[in-house]
Amino acid sequence: MKKNKGMIVGFLAPAVIIFLIVFLYPIVRTVIMSFFNIESVTDAFEYWEFVGIDNYTKLFKTQIFVLAMKNILKIWLIGGIIVMALSLLFGVILTSGIRGKKFFRAVIYLPNIVSAVALATMWRQYVFAPDYGLFAKFFQLIGADKLAEMQWLAPENSFKALLIAYCFGMVGYHMLIWMSGIERISPDFYEAATIDGANKLQQFRYMTLPLLKGVFKTNITMWTVTTSAFFVWSQLFSSVTANKATIVPVQYMYLQIFGAGNAVTDRNAGYAAAIGIILCLCVVLVFTICNAFIKDDDLEF
Repeated sequence: MKKNKGMIVGFLAPAVIIFLIVFLYPIVRTVIMSFFNIESVTDAFEYWEFVGIDNYTKLFKTQIFVLAMKNILKIWLIGGIIVMALSLLFGVILTSGIRGKKFFRAVIYLPNIVSAVALATMWRQYVFAPDYGLFAKFFQLIGADKLAEMQWLAPENSFKALLIAYCFGMVGYHMLIWMSGIERISPDFYEAATIDGANKLQQFRYMTLPLLKGVFKTNITMWTVTTSAFFVWSQLFSSVTANKATIVPVQYMYLQIFGAGNAVTDRNAGYAAAIGIILCLCVVLVFTICNAFIKDDDLEF
């Protein structure tokens, strides 16, 4: 028994040590940092200035942070509705027995294997370009001159352009999650429903959707996690300095740590740590709400 305990400890020790160093320590350090005024993340502890909850109260009194939170909320809500609806639609279609399922699945998922930098550059240069962009040519073709002349990358339209491009890149990822849930549902259920006279729409509403509650919860959680870490797209759709129309909390946090542009003049790693904690709490809140309102324990496949 003692030998077995020694083997267990020996096998678990590397994983536990790595977890403590790589995951637990940074989390604890970030929480502590959020209560201090720190110029750089590498500053020794003796240079930390304790400020209590001032970083948090200051954040919610700062107009640019409030705007960043509103932007990320709109991306999460509006973008979430678009992505979840489209990904579920494609998931249902591709699991309905159509030909070329593997091909269409690969095509829809393709944007997820392309670098976000390359994808955002493609949208900026070849889709939203005012003269030769795909949108301009398409709207000219159908006679929508006002839309064809629309400056998608102008400050007043940059958020719309950002949201469209980001949603395009995320549909394939969430589609695969929906498909994994749909394919778990036994075909016998649909055969029995067909015999009872239920059409495809009724089967989707009363069978598929209820049996996908757990998958929906997973999709919402993953969407929240990726949205809270939203950074690259916002950075690429901004100019050299932070664009207020597309700024998000992580981008503002980056500016606080490294100091750049007109939005930030002083660096404060503790202030940035508070932003990270707030985003983490938002993810936990969404996850808690999903667990409270979406129950799927009584469902069987």
